[in-house]
Amino acid sequence: MIQIYRKLLIAGIALLCCGAHGETLKGSRPNIILVITDDQGMGDLSCMGNKVVKTPHIDQFHDKAVRFTDFQVSPTCAPTRAALMSGRVPFKNGVTHTIYQRERMALDAYTFPQALQKAGYTTGIFGKWHLGDEEAYLPGSRGFDEVLIHGSGGIGQVRLGDFPPNGENLYFDNVLLHNDTIIQTKGYCTDLFFDSGLAWIKKQHTDQKPYFAYISLNAPHAPLVAPEKYTKRFIEMGYDKGTAGRYGMVENIDDNFGAMVAKLKEWQALENTLVIFMTDNGATHLKGRLNGEKIRHFNANLRGAKNSPHEGGTHIPMFWQWHGVLDENVNIDSLTAHLDIYQTFTELAGAELPAKMQELEGRSLLPLLKDPKADWPDRELFFHCGRWNPGKRDTAVYAKCAVRTDRWRLVNNRELYDISKDPYQLTDVAETNPEVVQKLSQSFDQWWQSTLPWMVNEGLPRLEEEEFPLNIRYHKQLKKIGIPDWSPAPF
Repeated sequence: MIQIYRKLLIAGIALLCCGAHGETLKGSRPNIILVITDDQGMGDLSCMGNKVVKTPHIDQFHDKAVRFTDFQVSPTCAPTRAALMSGRVPFKNGVTHTIYQRERMALDAYTFPQALQKAGYTTGIFGKWHLGDEEAYLPGSRGFDEVLIHGSGGIGQVRLGDFPPNGENLYFDNVLLHNDTIIQTKGYCTDLFFDSGLAWIKKQHTDQKPYFAYISLNAPHAPLVAPEKYTKRFIEMGYDKGTAGRYGMVENIDDNFGAMVAKLKEWQALENTLVIFMTDNGATHLKGRLNGEKIRHFNANLRGAKNSPHEGGTHIPMFWQWHGVLDENVNIDSLTAHLDIYQTFTELAGAELPAKMQELEGRSLLPLLKDPKADWPDRELFFHCGRWNPGKRDTAVYAKCAVRTDRWRLVNNRELYDISKDPYQLTDVAETNPEVVQKLSQSFDQWWQSTLPWMVNEGLPRLEEEEFPLNIRYHKQLKKIGIPDWSPAPF
């Protein structure tokens, strides 16, 4: 009965949404699948102009999607994920780095998965968390019912907190945390995360429960490892091993994404499911070799890459589909950001937020989903790469920072680019627009000062390999019960 009611509600929204306000979508309670990849830039898809890598499934999704063409995130991975989960800038979550315990999302953050849980959703994460590995910080304590994750920032980063065996079996047959148990898996990591997510989604679909699935991949983050069937083509073309590995990872993601969409269609689940594809920051490993000659890989002509204050560090692909509800083949050109996901998802779910919680700094995207030309006041978005060395925060204020408005990008408090005319940042116009530089510089200074009291992870000790929480947990479980084999249920 519940499922029938939900389908009728969705059908009603589909008929009304084109002529109704964004309010119509509030409380519509779709299932939500958010696929986020790691270190994949704007140029790492064929639909974005890459002539080497082939991504036909994501391309097809892109062609029928609502596309946010100016979507901004943080320059590195843990900060982006903290902003998504909390709806506030990552520095106000204490997340200023990806290591040194500065990736731990402050415990006072009420996450949107917690809000979805309270609204009756079941929630699952499959892949990368990277917001703290101590028990209180793990996703099972932050709003997720189903958890399948690796440790630290990447699989195999044992010196930074991942499970010890993963340093040897990079991206294949990994040891992971499944809910409360460390388990041994089989197969390639991206295949496993998609398969595990789909098995869990199928159960929620069968049980007629609304769900949020966070398929949070570690690929194509280094090390650049993919199954041979995906690297072979690039090696034969004359590319170096690293390029072959990275592009192979991207094509493997594409195949898995296509298989996921096909299964959702087979299960007749697309009508009440919002599916999103995005990445967490700009590209990495943009240099390579072709037949021994040095080359630079396609980056959609953007300046900069991951860990850069330029557009190439923070401007990412963002594609949304909700069959029968959202219009197809639509561009939304307004300046949007990771901060906006929280309010959008909680409004869709009809979630009631606590009276006392963190201040949300984003906006709901629902008005733009209804009308891409809806009134969207200009805004200032602030970026900082963080990653200062321990004790060096106060000397790093203007190192690798930026302010973005709809028109301007101020970089490192001195370079100014008119993004509306110069999206590739070819010409610094600071000298001819001193008033803009002054205004944005003042705004950045105020923003920086506002974040300082919230940087709760500054000054924490750097841990040795054996001191990391999941390393300790691994050895304790190994001694007590061993590491059991695990695989996802068939679907």
